[in-house]
Amino acid sequence: MNFNSVTEDHLRDLRSMVEPDRFSTGESNLELHSKDESQHLPVRPEVVMWPTDKREVSEILKYANQHMLPVTGWGAGTSLEGNPIPVRGGIVLDFSRMNRIVQVREQDFQADVEPGVVYRDLNKNLRHKGLFFPPDPGASATIGGMIANNASGIRTVRYGSTRANVLRLTVVRANGEIVKIGCRASKTSSGYDLKNIFVGSEGTLGIVVEATVRLRGLPEEFLTAMATFPSVKAAGNAVFEIMRSGLDPASMELLAPECIEIINKEKALGLQVAPTIFMEFHGPSKNQLTETIQMAHDISDDMGCHDFRPGIGIKERNEFVSARYDLAEMLKRNHPGRSHMVIDVAVPISAYPEMIAFASEESQKAGIPGYTFSHAGDGNLHQVFMGKIGDKKEWVLIDQINERIVSKALAMDGTATGEHGVGIGKRKFMQAEHGDSLVLMKNIKNMLDPNGILNPDKMF
Repeated sequence: MNFNSVTEDHLRDLRSMVEPDRFSTGESNLELHSKDESQHLPVRPEVVMWPTDKREVSEILKYANQHMLPVTGWGAGTSLEGNPIPVRGGIVLDFSRMNRIVQVREQDFQADVEPGVVYRDLNKNLRHKGLFFPPDPGASATIGGMIANNASGIRTVRYGSTRANVLRLTVVRANGEIVKIGCRASKTSSGYDLKNIFVGSEGTLGIVVEATVRLRGLPEEFLTAMATFPSVKAAGNAVFEIMRSGLDPASMELLAPECIEIINKEKALGLQVAPTIFMEFHGPSKNQLTETIQMAHDISDDMGCHDFRPGIGIKERNEFVSARYDLAEMLKRNHPGRSHMVIDVAVPISAYPEMIAFASEESQKAGIPGYTFSHAGDGNLHQVFMGKIGDKKEWVLIDQINERIVSKALAMDGTATGEHGVGIGKRKFMQAEHGDSLVLMKNIKNMLDPNGILNPDKMF
């Protein structure tokens, strides 16, 4: 697509659509909206706007569509594949001021929220009602960004990704039309499932301006355990067997020894440096969960477990979960002068032991600092490589490792991206993963956004 640059006339017209404090062409604001948390190169937009309601979004998109100006939505900028980088410049719509919790329907286990609501803030608001929104990607992500990327997190194995927890959307199309998609019923067989076309579309099909999300009751009880193993593959086998047993963990995280070393160094938790599974179970009573933990213990022992620590207290549990979420920042602090690439693949659970063993071997032989960890219960593997800034040779090697790991996942009927989205980094794998169905995706994009103004150069 041939887009227009934003001219002074465009700026004058756009400025009239919002209050003066919600419009900026200032250097600092353009720079802040040029890059996410990935290694991809920054690209500055030409103007940043902060809408506060769907009518403003509609007016801006209608104008941008008429004048062939690219538009990129912005949540918190915490994406890891360059998803919100405005690679064609144009307009960035920052939704941080559309952050209202519109309504909580306790009896229906639902909440209506605007896209700029941070999911952690939503859960703080819900806590005293005994409810929570399950997807938990760790960063200070917004609901809009989570919907755009179909974000997941450590609780996905039990509660599902963002897609499983969205019931209804209000979306502004590229031409400014406002449409409502989905319903508040817990299930429906009525018509095409348009809602799920928009979830995970990274703002390339429309801009979400409101969502009805599914809530869950806070569990009455939970129990956690940690198990260490002689090898990553043995730990992977234990994950498969625990999932096959039907024990239904709420979370199951696997960390390789190098991750445990960093956590011990930074947090002084004194964990055994070995492949480690952290598992958590939710249920109605301690007695039931104690039996579940014992079954997980037996399975782990059969898989060669070195040490199984059941009944971890709330303080230890919170310390570990906090450390798991802080791992990316720990890696940055411990590798000055280096940047990171995060590899994110997922495979069927039966293929998980082989996949994580393969990735761990790739990491060990690379000669570059590499860290393997995983949302193990749903077969989602992450691998972080810390490459020297400016060292082209190292980054070529990291790219080659990325290619091998993604190719391995695809050969196992997996996916190139389990939860981080396509963005810029995974576009090159779309044809290999989707084949002929990629044409259908492009047709949907062309139908909903014929001028291609919405987050251009992403996905395809």
